[in-house]
Formats: sequence, C-alpha cells, structure tokens
Amino acid sequence: MSRTHLVRHTVTVKAPAERCYALVADLDAWPQHFGPAVHAEVLRRDEDGAELVRRWALTGDDTVHVWDAWRRLAPDAGRITLDQVEPGAPLASMRATWTCSSAGASTTEVVVSHEFTLRDDAPDDAVRTLTEELDGRTPGQLASLRETAETWEDLEPRVISFEDPLFIGGRLEDVYEFLYAAGKWPERVPHVTGLKLTEDVPGIQFFDMHTHTPDGREHTTRSVRICLPPNKIVYKQIALPALLDAHTGHWVFVQTPEGVVAHARHTATIKPSALPLLGEGTTVADARKYLRRVLSTNSLQTLRHAQRFAEERSRAGAA
Repeated sequence: MSRTHLVRHTVTVKAPAERCYALVADLDAWPQHFGPAVHAEVLRRDEDGAELVRRWALTGDDTVHVWDAWRRLAPDAGRITLDQVEPGAPLASMRATWTCSSAGASTTEVVVSHEFTLRDDAPDDAVRTLTEELDGRTPGQLASLRETAETWEDLEPRVISFEDPLFIGGRLEDVYEFLYAAGKWPERVPHVTGLKLTEDVPGIQFFDMHTHTPDGREHTTRSVRICLPPNKIVYKQIALPALLDAHTGHWVFVQTPEGVVAHARHTATIKPSALPLLGEGTTVADARKYLRRVLSTNSLQTLRHAQRFAEERSRAGAA
C-alpha cells in the first residue's frame, strides 16, 4: 500500500469558530471571497449526508482546474472533509480536511490538512512537487479566510447581491445560445463596445470586455465564465472596474410552458477606497444604489436583446 503523506497549514483568525466554519462551508461564498475560486455546486447528496461537489478554480491567468470531491460536513466538530474523486496522476488519493477550533474568546485556529497517496509509477520527486503546490496555494486560501472573517462586520454591508428575471417567449436553447456567444455581443448589445473571447477548453471562456454604463462611464474588465448547457452560465470578473473588490454572477434559464424565464444575478463587493469615484461624500449605501441601477440596466439590456433574438427565431420557426 502506498504511503500516506501529510501537509498541514494553520492560521489564527480573530473571529468566532462558527463564522470561520460557515465561510468554509458556504460553496456559494467561495467565488466572492476567495480569489482563485470560480464556481462550485453540489451534484448530488447521499443518504448519509455526503455531498458530491464539483469545483472550478483558476490555476493561472487563462486556465481553470475542475475536480469532483465527496464532501462531508461536521458542524459540531467544526470539520469539513473533501475526498477527491479520481485525482489526476501522480495522485492515487487526496483528502483535504478543514478544521475550525476555538482558541479563546472570538479567536479560531483553522487547520487545513492534505493527506495524499501516490500511484506506483509516480516520479521520485512527486511528493516534493505536490507539497510545493500545496504550500503555494493553501496559505493564500487561509489568508483570504482570515481577512473575510475578521472584517465581516465591515464587509457584509459592502456586498450587494440581487437577481433580475425576464420572461422570453422563445426556446431555451436560443436564449442560451445568445448568452453563450459572447463574442458576438459587440454587434448585438449596445453597451458592449468590444470583446475578445478565448475558449481553449469547451465550456470555459475567458474574455476581455469593454462596456459603458448608462451614465457614460467606460469600463474594461476580464472575466472567466463556466458554461453549463442547457440552462446556466456563471462568471467571475478577474480584472475588475475600479469601484469593486469582487464581482460574480450567473445567467440561469428556466423553462416554463409558455417560454423561458431568464435570470441575471450579480454579487458585487464595493471597494471602500474607491467611493470618491462616485463623488465626494459618497457612502456605501450610495454605492449600493448606484450598482443596483447600473448592473441591472446593463444585464437587463442584454437579456432584452436575447429576448428579441429568441422570439424572432421562434416566430420564424412557426412561419
């Protein structure tokens, strides 16, 4: 049997253990608060409570790693365990365990342990290489967790999240096609003035987009999108406009007997130091109102053009 190797990383967080555990357990929160995380979702749940989760994470400026793991939550013990499904060579197995233990009044010790075994044909330097990869990645995750947990009272009001629906009297596949083909948006969506898209791996898109807001402000952003046909596209901005510390969202399409309800979701984190960009004396509350207006306007405008595209196709098909 292959030897089990152990790599541990620890951080002390000046926040309650319950908060640290909740942040680690919340799959939806990872893309917003942890830089490399792009998307995560539960594929299925077993009767014993284990969850098969799939995660997408940035591994460079233009690459995304995708993996599945069985996740087991033990909130009473402050422990979360993830066992990778079919880890790539040279790994035979990989288990990650997050443990959040109270270390005093409003102080938590968070430990991340990685236990792994290697395949028989693993190269001689595999343990060193894998340890270096974990040493390069895990401390950043722990630093993000510490910053998020310790500044939560300040951070929570700066995070705005909302969803706008629009009914489209067309076919779901046509609505999906319009949102998927982002490379054509400069021709189809007025507020998009330029867009360069690459899709080296099917369903994983990177693009640099130039847009203008309803008040005339221009922005250049870079995003990664995970396209999940036939009814979901999720995205994360990885080069942000000046006002934001983070911006994630999705397009979700729900089939109904009459047509499709398309949902545009945004979750944005306001950057406090950038508030003066909106005018002297601008508050977080002011910035929330501004973002709600401009993000809704742009995404609903995109959906209305998708609506026109899908409904014209539907009428042409019925003719």
